[in-house]
Amino acid sequence: MAARRSSKRTRRRRGRFGFLYKALSLVLILAAIVAGCIVFFRVNDVAVSGESKYTAQEIIDVTGVQQGDNLLLLPRNQIVKRILTQLPYVSNVNLRLSLPDTLLISVTECAPAALVQGGEGWWIIDARGKLLEQVSAPTVRPDLAKVTGVTALLPTAGTKLAVAEEEQTKLSSLTRLLTAMENRAMLGRVGAIDLTAAARLTFLYDGRITVKLPLVDEKVEAKLEGLERAMESIQDNERGTLDLTRDIGERWYFDPE
Repeated sequence: MAARRSSKRTRRRRGRFGFLYKALSLVLILAAIVAGCIVFFRVNDVAVSGESKYTAQEIIDVTGVQQGDNLLLLPRNQIVKRILTQLPYVSNVNLRLSLPDTLLISVTECAPAALVQGGEGWWIIDARGKLLEQVSAPTVRPDLAKVTGVTALLPTAGTKLAVAEEEQTKLSSLTRLLTAMENRAMLGRVGAIDLTAAARLTFLYDGRITVKLPLVDEKVEAKLEGLERAMESIQDNERGTLDLTRDIGERWYFDPE
């Protein structure tokens, strides 16, 4: 009887020590893996791809990544933020690791969309309202639409366009319009955008047609489609005003000069 109890105690002790042995082995294996990652996965090369206003070296310099940095411990969110803020003409950044020693950076370039006034000059913005670059006058970029009716507050390259509280609705309408125009490849035909009115916006199209739109309009894509159809009916030498402010389905009103 005593021998049986002794045998059970021995098995229990073996079971406890077996569990501790397995746990310790797992810890040692994980420690070895981590140590291996720290020792072996070091940055040896940084490769940049994508269309950009900046050189590959300019982009690499902004990342702060140095040769010999641990590839797996890179602060990727911080790297992306640095690129987007310090290199304003970059719109999107994608980082990938190519083991054992390469960081891959893919960038997408911002497309200038319009000019807004702010500070001591004018600012180039993209369709989503990112401030790209300050210029002394709109004449520096005659290919971009000049926006009136909103003013940039404390503008800084690489940040989003900020305006006074009373201009927030106008800013939302502006970015919605610019994004829709960019999607339809229409930005190059827009000469000026006027947001000074309380309930509508106007813009000059093809240098000869003044287009009226509601200031707040969730159907801006449909309105622009209507503009394209209307332009098919307007003679190439005609000038005038095209009123798209009414919710009239596919109908529109053109008032020639």
